[in-house]
Amino acid sequence: MVEKTQGNRTNTPSTLRTAGIEHMMRPRSVAIIGMSSKPGTPSHTVLKNLQNSGFKTEIHLVGRSGGEVEGIPCLTSIDQLPEGVDLAILITPAETVRDTVEACIARGVKSAVCFSSGFAETGEEGRNEQEEIGRIARESGFPLVGPNCVGYFNYVDAFSVMLVPTELQLSDDSDRPGVAIVCQSGGIGHHIAYTLQQRGVNVSYMVTTGNEAHLGIADLVGFFLADESTAAVVCYAEQIRRPADMLAVAKLARDHGKKILLLHPGKSAKAQAATASHTGALTGDYKVMRTLLEDSGIVMVDALEELIDVSQILTRYPEHNGEGLGVVTMSGALCGIALDYAAEIGIEIPAMSTGTVDSLKGKLPDFTPPRNPLDMGTLPAWQPDLLRVGAEAVLADPSVGSVMISNPSVGLPISSTFATIATKLPADKPLIYVIHSEDCAIPDETRDILADSQMVLMRSPERAMRALSVLTRHAKQRRDWSEPKTPEPFADLPALGSGTQPEWLGKQILAKIGIAVPEGGLAKSADEAVEIASKVGYPVALKAQAATLAHKSDVGGVLLNIADEAALRSKWSELYANIERAKPGFVLDGALVEKMGERGVELVVGARRDPSWGPVLLVGMGGVWIEALGDVALLPALASEKQIIKALNGLKSAKLLRGFRGSPPVDVAAVAHVAAQVGRLIATTPEITEIDVNPLVAYGEGKGVVALDALIVTE
Repeated sequence: MVEKTQGNRTNTPSTLRTAGIEHMMRPRSVAIIGMSSKPGTPSHTVLKNLQNSGFKTEIHLVGRSGGEVEGIPCLTSIDQLPEGVDLAILITPAETVRDTVEACIARGVKSAVCFSSGFAETGEEGRNEQEEIGRIARESGFPLVGPNCVGYFNYVDAFSVMLVPTELQLSDDSDRPGVAIVCQSGGIGHHIAYTLQQRGVNVSYMVTTGNEAHLGIADLVGFFLADESTAAVVCYAEQIRRPADMLAVAKLARDHGKKILLLHPGKSAKAQAATASHTGALTGDYKVMRTLLEDSGIVMVDALEELIDVSQILTRYPEHNGEGLGVVTMSGALCGIALDYAAEIGIEIPAMSTGTVDSLKGKLPDFTPPRNPLDMGTLPAWQPDLLRVGAEAVLADPSVGSVMISNPSVGLPISSTFATIATKLPADKPLIYVIHSEDCAIPDETRDILADSQMVLMRSPERAMRALSVLTRHAKQRRDWSEPKTPEPFADLPALGSGTQPEWLGKQILAKIGIAVPEGGLAKSADEAVEIASKVGYPVALKAQAATLAHKSDVGGVLLNIADEAALRSKWSELYANIERAKPGFVLDGALVEKMGERGVELVVGARRDPSWGPVLLVGMGGVWIEALGDVALLPALASEKQIIKALNGLKSAKLLRGFRGSPPVDVAAVAHVAAQVGRLIATTPEITEIDVNPLVAYGEGKGVVALDALIVTE
């Protein structure tokens, strides 16, 4: 069933399930269900991990063999458990999990984690069984993680529920709020947690969600956002099963003043089967998901390295003002490298402001010109205070939002001297200290200096720049963001049929919402065509019309520049002959007769309703260029005109909009208005699934736009 949507959020109400997770994370009593008497089995590993946890909890065992395991009595039935156990750990065969869950619910167990595999990952039968288990848990209000997961860590209370042998590594500074990690992959979750801890980042929790029969990523994220021990939540997801809930936790994150970071693979996967419109073909599932999650405030990254690096920065610097990058280095070569890489990843290295240049006059040697990147040369090795002077100036520059200090030397005493200076900088902006030679160990003295001040240390300037570019892009997006208002539906729209609508009806809809279309009308005979042409004036265009004739020009259904009545009557016959030749027996509604307009820049404005995520808006270069270049931008359906203009100016072909080779600048404001109207139309008209206005011809500033073609698709 397709979910109805409005705006950039699904109308499906949030089903966020955070109740009961507390029992799972901090249980006073735990039961291992499926305990084996044989040493070396997974259940023994789980028991050992529990016993080695610093958080002491009452442990119960349930297994068919009975007896004792590690001195703990092993019960033979869940019915023998005391009522109200906080957490059940299920290590039973897949075919017994449903009965086990029902027995736990009947005994008053408050939550469960299921390690068992053999469900959705095995095929349709396993998926159906998993869905039934999820339904039981959901209807009973029984928090369940898994199946097919490897467990979780609570680093705050030193509590471990893990299927594999692990050592719970606690942070040296556990009083400081840390990062919670929620992953659909156990291997990725462990990698992120251990890597961040090695960098001195406090990790509060790490949970693997597996197949998510009941609790999913959004539920765990929602719980951790309200946890005082968590400053940010880091996620790895291969599928977001409940989009409405993910958008709901994004709002929770904004309310709590915390960040959510997400890595979601899939951007290189083949898009959905081509739909009726260009918009449908150019907006794959991943693009829609990313557009709406980024708009909601979630920080999206493109690689595992970025996920870790950005997490490290956010724990130290939760805010970024969206300005460009400042670079301070002791290697002139890095200046060129940094400028090239900045252009590649889309972060600006702005010119040093006049005030900053003036502030450095007389403080730097003549051969060290004040500019960004700032090359300090080798002189700081003998005059270390020069590094402080240069870095303080760059940090204070109003055009700089974050700073990277690049030190190519790992050896003593330079690395420790520079590290001491870096840690004393007045950094209220994200500051990364990079020590090159990443295959060489950093001296303990230097590492201790940096660790004691919580300095963000990285070993690669490119990784540092990439992480800062993510935060810069996110901050720029949020700078102009505001919660979209629920718009009013358009009144008195023409009635729409089912499926693809003919162009003539699509243009009636556009005209009704204030979008200019060519003068003309639908003709059902040559005489009617002549009558319309005499009113609008020659030359005219003649376009075959039928709902199922989406690509008219491919079958000779578009004839242009018809100069007079005689030519029009001839072309009328030619058009019908073309259609009969290409599609024998095909019946047309008639033909649109429209006045030919002036040439301008051809753009596309479209919208598509994703069945899971809701509607999105598309703007870009149109006409034949949409297929040749694919130069488009995706936006939330209710993007503001200011956001739309920014997206247009960010196109690769944006120079064509600003006036190119003597042509006037395009009326971008009029384009943005049309796009906003199209977004409002799909947001407030649930039966519309796709809108494609291509080409939208844009003229010079103040001269407006005209929609030359319109395709609307309904459910």
